[in-house]
Amino acid sequence: MMLHNRINDVQPGGVLRVVATDPSTTRDIPRFCQFLGHELVKQLEEDDLFIYLIRRGQ
Repeated sequence: MMLHNRINDVQPGGVLRVVATDPSTTRDIPRFCQFLGHELVKQLEEDDLFIYLIRRGQ
């Protein structure tokens, strides 16, 4: 829900950087992007952090 609100603050074509600590985001964020038409530009894991770059769709 919080991600849905934050992505709405980004202009279409803009990129949102998400940093999470919950491992379930490796499943949830790609599904979120696919379902809502956003592009998952990058997904990486550093130490205990999960970092995502999401380009907002139209």
